[in-house]
Amino acid sequence: MLFQFGFYSSLLLITFSQGLIYTVLLAVKGFRTENKSNYWLSFFILLCSLFVAPWMLGFAGWYDNQPYRDILFYTPFQHLFFIGPAIYCYTQSLLNANFNFTKKQVLHFIPGILYLMYIFFIWIYDKFVIKDYYFYADGMDKDFDSWYQKLGLFSMIVYFVLSLRYYTIYKKVIFQVVSYADRILFKWIQTYLIAFLILLLLPIVYDGMAYLYPALKSYTGSWWYFLFFSIVMYYIAIVGYSNPITSSIPFTFSTSNTRQILLVFDDKSAIENDATIDIDFETITEKHVVEIDLWKSKIQTLVQEHSLFINSELTLADVAKKLDTNVSIISKTINQGFKMNFNDFINTYRIEAIKQALEKGEHKKTTLLGIAFDCGFNSKATFNRAFKKNTGFSPKEYLEKA
Repeated sequence: MLFQFGFYSSLLLITFSQGLIYTVLLAVKGFRTENKSNYWLSFFILLCSLFVAPWMLGFAGWYDNQPYRDILFYTPFQHLFFIGPAIYCYTQSLLNANFNFTKKQVLHFIPGILYLMYIFFIWIYDKFVIKDYYFYADGMDKDFDSWYQKLGLFSMIVYFVLSLRYYTIYKKVIFQVVSYADRILFKWIQTYLIAFLILLLLPIVYDGMAYLYPALKSYTGSWWYFLFFSIVMYYIAIVGYSNPITSSIPFTFSTSNTRQILLVFDDKSAIENDATIDIDFETITEKHVVEIDLWKSKIQTLVQEHSLFINSELTLADVAKKLDTNVSIISKTINQGFKMNFNDFINTYRIEAIKQALEKGEHKKTTLLGIAFDCGFNSKATFNRAFKKNTGFSPKEYLEKA
């Protein structure tokens, strides 16, 4: 197989081959862990690796020699309409334990499928109908057509916005459903969305620099864009492969009403039949004041007398089961009655328990972090953040002030 090793082709070969390696590693990890998100990240890394391939192979001499030239012409390496949907599906599969690839999800990939059919038609017409270059009479690879590159970038921007919106909804959901929200906010989500944003900004920044430095518009000058693209891709692959966390919170919502979220439980008991929660606070109507006050009293009594807050894995469903009701009522009561989300509500009890322990001098017998863990917190960062939010002081400042 022809491959002319040189400075430009060799550096892209390194990142391209590493991308393929991580594509396989992520697929294997997905198979071993039965984690769907790894499959989607594997697919995304594969698409990014293929995106770099034409430039790498071009510098390796493929565009100047047959049959390699025709392979590049009639094989679509840059699947721009697939990249956006792939990252969107990855986001959903990582954040939502209820995510499944359905017929509705297939619709996102239709533009990419149509582009494959378009290239297939060109191949049939050129090779078997007129047996000559017709669509490729200008000698330009269709992957680099201006309309395709611009529409592809627009598609990726749209799916970046959708992914960001989905993550925003997810954050609201977990603060309403679990008492350990900070632990599953997923810094990795923020990191890879920023990395993906960099991928989107690269062509814009490159075009701006090319306006100032025309030499960047040349074939050799464009190499720098693909190098930086492949470096960011490589970073996403490495960090994504090492990410061990996926969400265990299954939920669904309507695209027309993202305020109301339906929690999805495996246990279809009567307690959880009504599992719709509002992720935005609402004003209490007079009709519901008495009912909410009644449930407020029940919730307070339960949490205080049974010290439920000590359970670092406490969820909204746990409280609903204890009170023999559904999560919708508990969520609405906490949101509208206490003007807090579930996570902050439980943390207030944990902070109060810590303050009582400090007043008794428990910090002289054990560490402050040990007290925090005993009261239901599961990390130092979460404890410090919640304590500062609740008291206005850091734990150290609070002790000095006391």
